[in-house]
Amino acid sequence: MTEKSDLYKKGEAVRRKLRGDAEYEKNMKEYAADPHTLKFIELATETVFGALWARPALGHKLRALICVITDATMGRHDELDIHLRFALKEGWTEDELIEVLLHMSGYVGVPLIREAIYCAKDVFADERAKKAKG
Repeated sequence: MTEKSDLYKKGEAVRRKLRGDAEYEKNMKEYAADPHTLKFIELATETVFGALWARPALGHKLRALICVITDATMGRHDELDIHLRFALKEGWTEDELIEVLLHMSGYVGVPLIREAIYCAKDVFADERAKKAKG
């Protein structure tokens, strides 16, 4: 990407906030290793994070929860992993997130939510381990 648009800059700031500086830098190095993936993340940064996540009507905490819910509903576990981490960073607790998933089981189905809970278990353990390391 040559010149960064205002939406891209907003999106970049949102992604950095949601991921944290170290994770953001690591993530960008991974994307930069492949020109096709880099094109994708540049587009997503501008359109999803710049045009949607940066909108003022809903805070990042609520937006993260919305993403957790939609990812779980659609069985998108790679995305659920990312959005659970965002949700934790935005202040949702493990217990709150599990309660949301449990509630969803009555509406979208137990098998789908069982898989989401397995994903959450792994994310929570990984995030706790990161915190323990400092």
